[in-house]
Amino acid sequence: MKHYNDISSFSRDVGVEIPEHPLFGITFGHKSDGSIDDMIFTADFYIISFQKFISGTITYGKKEFDHERGKMIFFKPHQTVTFKNVKSDDGCFLMTIKEDFLVGTAVFRDIKSYGYFDYETNEALYLAPSEEETIWNLVRTMHKESYNNTDDYSKPILLAHLGTLLTYAQRFYKRQFINRIETLSAYASRFQQLLDEYYSENKVQKYGLPTVSYMAEKFNVSPRYLSDLLKQETGKTALELIHIHLIKEAKNLLTEGKMNISEISYSLGFENPNYFARLFKKQVGIPPNVFRDNSIN
Repeated sequence: MKHYNDISSFSRDVGVEIPEHPLFGITFGHKSDGSIDDMIFTADFYIISFQKFISGTITYGKKEFDHERGKMIFFKPHQTVTFKNVKSDDGCFLMTIKEDFLVGTAVFRDIKSYGYFDYETNEALYLAPSEEETIWNLVRTMHKESYNNTDDYSKPILLAHLGTLLTYAQRFYKRQFINRIETLSAYASRFQQLLDEYYSENKVQKYGLPTVSYMAEKFNVSPRYLSDLLKQETGKTALELIHIHLIKEAKNLLTEGKMNISEISYSLGFENPNYFARLFKKQVGIPPNVFRDNSIN
């Protein structure tokens, strides 16, 4: 697996023009026929790209990027990415950003908060025509600015447009969440059903506490994407919904009074009763033994 420390060598290998700036670059189209040799790589920089793929796949983790209409993909530094038999249309752009370019700016902080850099590539951002126009206008403006004579205003202007692009991407993803929820039915209902099955089928004995990763695999999405979908639908993340379910089950068992607190803890999948007690108190406001005593009396 190859690791890219610099933008220029990466640009050369994927067949795009080498940017003038060593820390920031935007390129359009390809120098060749749009084909990228098979490659597995990591990089020291952010990659933001709009692509219209003719053939081939990109994978990040276990997920595969399909090639329908144009879409945006986002990679953060040190992610492992695989290109296989990739050929794309000329109507694309590739933006590369070294972290050093962002240090000391608001974008340095903000870019780390955008969850879509943790989404797998089958969760890429599909753009509506009007959204595509918005993104392209920003990118063309940034490209023009990056090739102007550099002065004291160049970097702040580029960063301002980059910040706007990232914010628009967040907005467009939110629209995509809404559309996906409407198309694929309620995620929260299915999520609750899977949690019920997890305990009714006694999977807790094999796997322990249900995890966000386990649930995301059942939905065939990444953990971060599932959490954002559920947050959009319910106002709660996947982990919060798991905790709500655990506390509901714990309350029921405590009220029955058939098991002591340690037994309840282990039956729910907690390896440590103290962790169970801390979570219960955090969620309910009182320790489990107090809740049990209040329920029985």
